[in-house]
Amino acid sequence: MNLASLDLNLLVSLDALLQQRSVTRAAAQMGLSQPALSASLARLRRHFDDELLTRQGNEYRLTPLAVQLKELARIALSGVERVFAAQPEFDPASSTREFTLLVSDYVVAILGDTLAELLAEEAPHTRLRLTPHSPAMVERADQVLLTADLLLLPHGFVSDLSHHDLYRDEWVCVVAADSPAADAGLTVADLETLPWVVTYHGQTASTPAARQMRMLGIEPWVQVVNESFLTVPALVAGSGRIALLQRRLVDQLPLNSGIRALPVPFDAGPLIETMWWHPVFDDDPEHSYLRDLVVRAAELALGGQPEDHRSD
Repeated sequence: MNLASLDLNLLVSLDALLQQRSVTRAAAQMGLSQPALSASLARLRRHFDDELLTRQGNEYRLTPLAVQLKELARIALSGVERVFAAQPEFDPASSTREFTLLVSDYVVAILGDTLAELLAEEAPHTRLRLTPHSPAMVERADQVLLTADLLLLPHGFVSDLSHHDLYRDEWVCVVAADSPAADAGLTVADLETLPWVVTYHGQTASTPAARQMRMLGIEPWVQVVNESFLTVPALVAGSGRIALLQRRLVDQLPLNSGIRALPVPFDAGPLIETMWWHPVFDDDPEHSYLRDLVVRAAELALGGQPEDHRSD
């Protein structure tokens, strides 16, 4: 396809139409008249030989092709914005950029406040967006990281991306403070008989420790599936349930949280929290600044040096 023959302004219209699913709302977003955007929609329909938006009742629905184009258009437009916003140097003090990090609530609890404070001090006009990642995002990390800046996630889920290890943690089992296992200690048999609260549970979603447990042939009896680490203590306290949590997170809990941390009775392996990004941003000055900021936030928050395993 000859890009020189295309009106790339249509990409902006396409993105707005697919995001808003309304000519009226998309025109308002772009600051255009409704007839002008209707004309752009007609050109897009001719180009793709597809209706893209179809009216059903009082609303518009995306056609199957439009559903496919929705994310592609957002990625392409984000890339164009980055191209024309690029500068030879990055000045944090004058930047108005929004940085997007895909994180779990565990990472927010450990690093969020320190990261936000550092950014507010050095780049007061920028904005930090902490977006919960999902199994679907992790599966498509190479695409998602074209529009988001960083993904903070332990090793074992993504590969072939630039990364830098931030810090180590360890997994512990948590049970109710008055659980018989709290004093007797946990055995592998307990792991197979006690009801579990599990986080990110599915065929492609899990924690590294939970995957290691299954690889050892230990099949948990899953009673509660949860996609938040911070709510696990409330689901364990006062119950007969058990769960896996990160030691650093448990150490932040109040003394009266009603749970007790016990050693994992199998080799769960270390948890190495890592930041991942798309290699296209390796030499981007803004991105380099953000990565350095995250490394420094980990040093300040945890009082030690970050891991020296990097690919940047």
